[in-house]
Amino acid sequence: METVNVLKPLIEQRADPHIYRHTDGYYYFTASVPQYDRIELRRAATLAGLVDAAKVDVWHKPETGPYSELVWAPELHFNEGAWYVYFAAAPSREIKYKLFQHRMYAIRNTNPNPLEGQWEFMGQIDTGIDTFCLDATTFTHKGQLYYLWAQKDVAIEGNSNLYIAPMKTPWQLGGAPVMLSKPEFDWEIRGFWVNEGPSVLKKNGKIFISYSASATDENYAMGLLWADENADLLDPAAWTKSPQPVLQTCFEHGVYGPGHNSFTVGEDGETLLVYHARTYTEIVGDPLWNPDRHTYVKPLKWDAQGMPVFGKPSIA
Repeated sequence: METVNVLKPLIEQRADPHIYRHTDGYYYFTASVPQYDRIELRRAATLAGLVDAAKVDVWHKPETGPYSELVWAPELHFNEGAWYVYFAAAPSREIKYKLFQHRMYAIRNTNPNPLEGQWEFMGQIDTGIDTFCLDATTFTHKGQLYYLWAQKDVAIEGNSNLYIAPMKTPWQLGGAPVMLSKPEFDWEIRGFWVNEGPSVLKKNGKIFISYSASATDENYAMGLLWADENADLLDPAAWTKSPQPVLQTCFEHGVYGPGHNSFTVGEDGETLLVYHARTYTEIVGDPLWNPDRHTYVKPLKWDAQGMPVFGKPSIA
């Protein structure tokens, strides 16, 4: 009988994980903490070292105000010579129009080590659409910095769609949002109609955008968009969307609801997939308040056409 290699979590109780390997050789890790009250960073010379690395709280939510609740999905990026954390936060836990009230914000640190120095609050990132938004990431392509995120359109069914826009500065958009994807397939609309958590990978002459869909229980799954590296990334027609999920629950081995991923690079240069998942389905109450979404890391494989092969969340 074949032995199954069931992947163990790298870091427990950290959802929406983001791991970035900087030019200084260090790995930097941030994620949603179960209390949703702060931004926590850690760094290490190796991926394994992140497990026991010192946790540094670099920003705490204020007691009141527009960004005083539910700090979600921080991402750490080094843009134009400074560190930025992009995160979503809400004024309260109140649901309005069937949604939370999150908007996107940024903080900046010019210290070479983002676990030191001072973080400056840069304010809200205004997309020109005043609705629920979250899960921003950034990437640079051919000298242009892009902003990629999830946001509600009141004219479209569901919680959020995926948008892209050029950036004028690392905290300001330089053009109008362009919608790249919306929930439409059956695996994107289980529990909730959701496209969120985009992450960018450039390889094999293509730009890949992974994203997550459906409710955050065992229905959570990952999808994929891609475009040619020479295409106009602001043209929705340049993007192809996989009709099937690329990563989903593995009932056989007990890894549920994989998603909200990022990509990083192994010490050997291998492309790695970073994501969160659960190890049980019997969640009491709202899955939002269940802390047991764990950070996993696994190698990303590639097929003969240069497309990523995500495999199963339970297998390395």
